[in-house]
Amino acid sequence: MSNEYNESQIQVLEGLEAVRKSPGMYIGSTGSRGLHHLVYEIVDNAVDEALAGFCDEIFVTIHSDNTISVRDNGRGIPVGVHHQKGIPAVEVVFTILHAGGKFGGGGYKVSGGLHGVGASVVNALSEWLYVEVCTEGKIYRQEYARGHVMTKLKTLGDTDEHGTFVHFKPDAEIFEETVFEFDVLKQRLREIAFLTKGLKIHLKDERADIEQEATFHYEGGIKEFVAYLNKSRQPLYEDIFYAVGEKDGIQVEVSFQHNDGYNETVFTFVNNINTPDGGTHLVGFKSGLTKTINDYGKKLSIIKDADKKLSGDDVREGITAVVSVKIGDPQFEGQTKAKLGTTEAKAAVEAVLGEQLMYFLEENPAIGKIIIEKGMMASRARDAARKARELVRRKTGLENTRLPGKLTDCTSKDPFESEIYIVEGNSAGGSAIKARDPKTQAILPLRGKILNVEKARLDRILSSEEIKNMITAFGTGISDDFDIEKLRYHKIVIMTDADVDGAHIRTLLLTFFYRYMPKLIEEGKVYIAQPPLYRVEKNKQHYYVYDDIQLEALYQEIGRDNIKEVQRYKGLGEMDFDQLRDTTMAVEHRILKKVEIGDAILADEIFSMLMGDAVEPRKEFIEENAQYAEMDF
Repeated sequence: MSNEYNESQIQVLEGLEAVRKSPGMYIGSTGSRGLHHLVYEIVDNAVDEALAGFCDEIFVTIHSDNTISVRDNGRGIPVGVHHQKGIPAVEVVFTILHAGGKFGGGGYKVSGGLHGVGASVVNALSEWLYVEVCTEGKIYRQEYARGHVMTKLKTLGDTDEHGTFVHFKPDAEIFEETVFEFDVLKQRLREIAFLTKGLKIHLKDERADIEQEATFHYEGGIKEFVAYLNKSRQPLYEDIFYAVGEKDGIQVEVSFQHNDGYNETVFTFVNNINTPDGGTHLVGFKSGLTKTINDYGKKLSIIKDADKKLSGDDVREGITAVVSVKIGDPQFEGQTKAKLGTTEAKAAVEAVLGEQLMYFLEENPAIGKIIIEKGMMASRARDAARKARELVRRKTGLENTRLPGKLTDCTSKDPFESEIYIVEGNSAGGSAIKARDPKTQAILPLRGKILNVEKARLDRILSSEEIKNMITAFGTGISDDFDIEKLRYHKIVIMTDADVDGAHIRTLLLTFFYRYMPKLIEEGKVYIAQPPLYRVEKNKQHYYVYDDIQLEALYQEIGRDNIKEVQRYKGLGEMDFDQLRDTTMAVEHRILKKVEIGDAILADEIFSMLMGDAVEPRKEFIEENAQYAEMDF
């Protein structure tokens, strides 16, 4: 590998565009997600140095003034004069869009970053930014403001260190939110450390009252990632499978371990970029795993009947896996880089996985037997689930306005204006039916708590009356049969009591949607209703407030004297139907919270931990987050 990295390797594709006019095109949004994305872009540049073998430590700091700095011990961005632009290469990187060492100039063999425009976009969207580079025995510094050069590159002095330091303040003129969240950064930086074996990442928060720090360093790489993802589950065997290899210039890493659950958890990455929609590397993993497990089973005569070979779904039941590939010039489907299209990745993953997995199974026959036996049980359950699914499928005609689940349908047949409220119990259901707009709002009451799908196979899930009623009402089917185009309501509103039981029912419903109808959440179809907690009456006027903080603020506004009544709602059933309508169901007054999944890995971790069997991780989570909970009992 060449150690040379200089100005000749910085390739310019196009000039700087007006990033400030359309920031969403480059960082996704001007909200919290876009704000944190700025940090990831600078960190990704440092990680590229690590992937190239020249950096093993990165420091990310949230400073007391809520600015961010990122320091690495890589080679340092080149500072020589660029051959095309006639300015220092570091200035090219920070002021010209699509300029860097990632575009075929020989700087990097593989690189991450979501857009390849990182440094210049962060600079354009920062009130100020400065960069210091330690290279060739000198320290260099340049300052910018909102993308404009404020000082020429200057030499500060001599140094024995090497690397790049970037410090910036996001522009409040651009961002709706400018406060960084330690936990959000922690989640992504931990993920990067898992994916970059041996890289040490330090995160420090220097803000008053919330000073904290964390360090992420995993010599085991994605093998430790799988162990981390499985910490809330019960593994079926102790040894985690891990394979690493290269084929046709593609570096492949695969790791997995089965647990006693029924959900398949597979995360895929290309050059450290999460690919939530999978792609050719995922196809290679699935086909390689299925073929190798079946070949091994036949070899040992555990699988005897050729017609009864295990399907991919069978061998992946209860699996937790991470597939990571490094490709020099990855091809993605679409602009979002959510799905890999590089054809060669399928064969590369298949080959590396297939060869090393067969060795692993032959050396660990007990593990091979456990995987095959679990697959066989899954196969039998899959047959039962197929029959149950066909039964549910036959019931989705919805010719009647009332179904066995006591669905009170709306009169409109236009999905885009139709909503369905899932309510807790017949009492609340009765109030909701009176409070609704019959044209656009349907009501489906639940009898008690639905099945915890985290602990059940699909055949048992489909035998649950409450779940069947939801599937039938939505019209979409479930799991592999799911088709969002058939959704009958474009808002699914969960409306439960503001108590522990109501929160549990919400979590059970969200777990079901996330595991078996994830598109509902991804496409923004699921909402949580926010009923008021108090009704205050004074001088023949009444006020609704939603928490204790709002109640105190109301007292400050109207005074505590001459208050006729303060009613605390313990459940929806305590509300008159007109109160429920005016506060929680009428479109012009209600408050709905859209359910979003910002990070699938974090969501998977939380659902597994909250709804799984492992007690200790759940206890730790409650202890860590109890201070943030609203205690409504």
